[in-house]
Amino acid sequence: MKASAIATAAWSAFIAAVVTFMLLPLALVIVFSFNAAALTSFPLTGFTLDWYARLFANDSFWPALTDSLIIAAAVAILSVMVGVLAAMGLSKLKGSAAMLLLDILAIPMMLPALIIGIALLSFFVRVLSLPLGLPTVILGQLVVIVPFVVAILYARLSNFDWSLVESARDLGASPLTAFATITLPIIRPSVVGAALIALALSLDDFIITFFTIGDTEARSWTLRHGQTALDAAESIHRDLPRCFLRCEISRWCDLLE
Repeated sequence: MKASAIATAAWSAFIAAVVTFMLLPLALVIVFSFNAAALTSFPLTGFTLDWYARLFANDSFWPALTDSLIIAAAVAILSVMVGVLAAMGLSKLKGSAAMLLLDILAIPMMLPALIIGIALLSFFVRVLSLPLGLPTVILGQLVVIVPFVVAILYARLSNFDWSLVESARDLGASPLTAFATITLPIIRPSVVGAALIALALSLDDFIITFFTIGDTEARSWTLRHGQTALDAAESIHRDLPRCFLRCEISRWCDLLE
């Protein structure tokens, strides 16, 4: 009994330490946002709301916030819709086939965001000839966020008792009715959690958004020296192999010396 109590206390202390380690930086950001000095360092020089006043007085902030919320809401809704259907299909496959498809879906999660952003920009502009804007941002973010949602929902549906749905169908329920009354209520916590994660990932994304947003009134972002995202992508595509070759030559020269 004593050993069990010690183990429980140790695990509680460990979990508290991990939570503190993860949340402390966020708490510090909030604290420093009220600091009168521009530098984020202790000791604090005073309490002020000037930084928030300047933010809210910035004319470009509100259109950017509106666009970000529209994109995040659309990505969350669409990723959950696609994720639920994909996870339901994967959960009915054999374990090896499902894991293979999950591994393929996970590829965008493992690729650098810069590579995905350049590829999406080239695909939208050069192949599809689509005008860049909010729709292309939504499509681009779905490429990366949908695999997260599928993985979360598959973890819940992999052990789902499908006999409940079959019983509802035997009693005359349509597929949609069985889904709405049986499947969805059971997996609702996972769906809500996946939607919140998709929302957070969308709001946190910058690189893919930068390369697929185009020039809008809300966010007409440009790189240094006035480069647009397409110019930057072409520059990276042209200069990256050359820089890599120079680094390799330099490394081999250092080894020979």
